[in-house]
Amino acid sequence: METTSLPALFLSHGSPMLALEDSPAGRFLDGLGTALPRPRAIVVASAHYMTPAPAVGAAAAPATVHDFGGFPAPLYALQYPAPGEPGLAAEVAARLDAAGLATTVQPTHGLDHGVWVPLRRMYPQADIPVVPLSVNPLADAAAHFALGQALAGLRAEGVLVIGSGGFVHNLGDLDWQHRDVPLAPWAAAFSSWMHEKLASHDWAALLDWQAQAPHARHAHPTTEHLMPLFVALGAGGTDPEVEVLHRSHELGTLALDAFAFR
Repeated sequence: METTSLPALFLSHGSPMLALEDSPAGRFLDGLGTALPRPRAIVVASAHYMTPAPAVGAAAAPATVHDFGGFPAPLYALQYPAPGEPGLAAEVAARLDAAGLATTVQPTHGLDHGVWVPLRRMYPQADIPVVPLSVNPLADAAAHFALGQALAGLRAEGVLVIGSGGFVHNLGDLDWQHRDVPLAPWAAAFSSWMHEKLASHDWAALLDWQAQAPHARHAHPTTEHLMPLFVALGAGGTDPEVEVLHRSHELGTLALDAFAFR
């Protein structure tokens, strides 16, 4: 991996237990932070920060939000006390406004598990400022791609732009009894199509994924976990190179693939 510039990243964060459990995806994230140039700040578009129009969190000391239920008690004790950066949040909002994407700044918004779970493994010291960015589950891939494009210039300023979601994400079809079974055929078909289109730079097909990808709505009954991929893709630049950083899956259908765009 190059060390001279920051890519934009798409990371699949999976279950909140990724913060505690040993897994291929967790071990990948453990090494990712040191493999990248150290950012001065991080902007994360999270599947769990959903608003009807773009919004950015500007808390100086954002809270660690445990936005889930039914997990072991040690998970709720975890904190990720990274500082925020209100000035960067204002810059993000200004860049989006300039691109015609009217953006709200939310001064008290915390870090949901789509933000802090992967960052806790990448940067466990929690010493890099973090700014959360929302996705809109009612907006399409093209809208999120445009959002990312408006932020592409941040990469040259030492800001790591991350989209945190899930490559295949259908919680209703998880095989809770068998963690390490093969990926279900429908999930594998969707994953393979996405990898093929990313590798061939077929952005038009990717932006039309709901109509063109096999088993699209089975892979994503709701779209919020795939939208961060398009934010990261747009933040990679006009025609970014695509690097597959990680491929793994759990519970039969939960694909945890990760990519870099630059």
